[in-house]
Amino acid sequence: MSLQDEHDINRVVNLYGFAVDTQAWDLLDQVFTEDVDADYSETSHWRDLATLKSDFAAYHDPFDGTQHTMMSHLVNVGGDTANAMTYATWRLVRRGLAGGEFWEGTGWYDDVLVRTAQGWRISSRICRIIWWGGNPLVNETVPGVKFQLPMDALRAERLAGRVRYFQSLKS
Repeated sequence: MSLQDEHDINRVVNLYGFAVDTQAWDLLDQVFTEDVDADYSETSHWRDLATLKSDFAAYHDPFDGTQHTMMSHLVNVGGDTANAMTYATWRLVRRGLAGGEFWEGTGWYDDVLVRTAQGWRISSRICRIIWWGGNPLVNETVPGVKFQLPMDALRAERLAGRVRYFQSLKS
């Protein structure tokens, strides 16, 4: 693995948060492959970039502001594929709602990336929430999109063999 690969992969992961927070959905073309498999929950799973972009636009439009922070980047490159594990926090704001104007959470992204002619792109993502707080009504911008317990502890997912980044360390 080169330091350049690690830098480029971290940039892709960070660009995701910037694209979402600026609602510049075309930037996601620099983050994901066209046939991305993005598993955010049992009810939020996308299998192509066009649908992900459209749904993200509809979901995020009502927010007055969002902030996604990516941190604790871990990268494991093997040729033209890579695994990345990233922790994240986010805050979503909708002014004027009874019960509070923000909803926030913490979680992790377990990504598989591929090297393309345009650079590294996420071809598969698993996103899981560890904790959330605030007013859950802030988050309900699209009917049926709700975040409920149980949360997905990283330790339990690893023990169940479902953390691809961890598995990549053993190869």
